[in-house]
Amino acid sequence: MSSTRHSMSELQAIPQMDLAAQYAAIGVEIREAVTSVLASQQFVLGKEGAALEREIAELCGVQYGVGVASGTDALILALRAVGVRAGDEVILPPFTFVATGSAVSALGAKPVFADIDPRTFNIHPDEIAKRLSPRTRAILVVHLYGLAADMDPIQSVAQRAGIPVVEDNAQAIGATYKGRPTGALGDAACTSFYPTKNLGAYGDAGMIVTNSAQTDARLRTLRNHGQASRYNSVEPGWNSRLDELQATILRVKLRYLRDWENARRSHAAEYSKLLAPVSSVKTPNIPQDCEHVFHQYTIRAQRRDDLQRFLADRKIGNAAYYPVPLHLQPIYADLGHQRGSFPESERAANEVVSLPMFPELKSEQIQRVAAAIAEFYRGELSQPVLFSV
Repeated sequence: MSSTRHSMSELQAIPQMDLAAQYAAIGVEIREAVTSVLASQQFVLGKEGAALEREIAELCGVQYGVGVASGTDALILALRAVGVRAGDEVILPPFTFVATGSAVSALGAKPVFADIDPRTFNIHPDEIAKRLSPRTRAILVVHLYGLAADMDPIQSVAQRAGIPVVEDNAQAIGATYKGRPTGALGDAACTSFYPTKNLGAYGDAGMIVTNSAQTDARLRTLRNHGQASRYNSVEPGWNSRLDELQATILRVKLRYLRDWENARRSHAAEYSKLLAPVSSVKTPNIPQDCEHVFHQYTIRAQRRDDLQRFLADRKIGNAAYYPVPLHLQPIYADLGHQRGSFPESERAANEVVSLPMFPELKSEQIQRVAAAIAEFYRGELSQPVLFSV
């Protein structure tokens, strides 16, 4: 036993993500770009932000990009720009980060939850259709973990009802659906550049992209105190502007995004191959017509909490995104939902675990993670429980 503990103590930790490795590779370019902005002494609504807006819009296959201060602000402003106001309803999945719901709440609107497709973790089109009402003002679709939601049937539902679709593209920038990039699949799309994202800033930052000139103009007013021109505010707005330091950092990183995505896909393929014999886990489902960018490599796991502890004891980073679905969060207790209200979201919340995933991950690290998972189920489960999805 003591020799086992000794060997465990000597293991090198495998982080769930490793930003330091990324910085080691591109730090010189980052520092040069930041120094250039410092020398310019232009920090807000400058040329770097404008250039990034054009570049992200091009990446997403749309005409316009509007930089804002965070991904959460992007959601709030996009919903406001497509017409959501206090008393309206917005349909969204309960299996997502709280910001997706709190953006709706920030406008005084009501989140109306629609359950997920268990195969993809994304909102199910049939569940959306069941929850339409005369007060529905928008559908907020999350592309979770880096995989696009099934947008064609979602758009069919929305178009029949005359309701705009806003994409929460915080985790899936660069992903595609039937050959089209996420960001170009709805009326507006919101991106987060939080540091842990595939394209991450060195602080909070976000962007909204759209093909609508009207929405673009409205967003530029809303993000800058409601000003249509200098000192001429036409409506209540926000102070939510993407600063030049974050913009220049993101422009450096954007040059590497495709390579990083390819590395993530390669890591995911290796994980899936190694974990295929382990019947007590289910690896990610990737529809044939989608390109996944693996913001997270997320499996379903029997006895998830025990597995997480087992991995942590072996210095293997892991995380559960997200262990409490929104309808069971205290913030939404007044909506009256109970356990069992959205069974697929609840089941996912109890089973998901995200394994180490970052471009610089090594094959030997992936092998060690997969071997640890196989070891756990050999030791802990005499009869593996099979999944139904």
